[in-house]
Amino acid sequence: MRRSIFLIFTLFFSSLLFTGCDSGPGIKPLNQESVVLAFGDSLTHGTGASAGQSYPDVLSELLGRQVINGGIPGEVSAVGLKRLPAVLEEYNPTLVILCHGGNDFLRKLNQVTTSSNLDAMITLIRSRGADVVLVGVPKFGFGLQVPELYSQIADQHTIPLQKEILVDLLSDNSMKSDVIHPNATGYRLMAEAIYDLINRAQKK
Repeated sequence: MRRSIFLIFTLFFSSLLFTGCDSGPGIKPLNQESVVLAFGDSLTHGTGASAGQSYPDVLSELLGRQVINGGIPGEVSAVGLKRLPAVLEEYNPTLVILCHGGNDFLRKLNQVTTSSNLDAMITLIRSRGADVVLVGVPKFGFGLQVPELYSQIADQHTIPLQKEILVDLLSDNSMKSDVIHPNATGYRLMAEAIYDLINRAQKK
């Protein structure tokens, strides 16, 4: 319980801190016509929570607009890359929140390939005029940490990166439904962290 309270306060004060600081890479401001797509695997789908409690559902409430849930449980990045063109064609998003790679780590796939797939996804998304927010997925080993490949890709493409929230949530038993998925409370905090990043990144 104490850890959960600490996590909530940490996220709150981090939001206050970054509000007054350089927001880093920017994205175009969202308007009423903007389409937001959340693309990924089970972490996007909302595995571990009831219907309507995934992070895209909560983010939709926070943004006041529909967030399309493009999450497929169990999907590896190579399959996601093949699926992405049709999804982009169908929805023509303004902003894509990309949270992918976790299943690659669980299956011990080559991280160079994972990085290449994520890079190709971002290149494809941006070629269609959409912005990207990248969410880092932790790799299990001696503790939880987000592989450096996420920071490298974010720097290369100059896109916003949220790399703390999933480490925080999956390190707290009260915030997860199993070893690799948040619960409803965890997904809400995930949505709030992404929402804060989007707000900071929007160019004025």
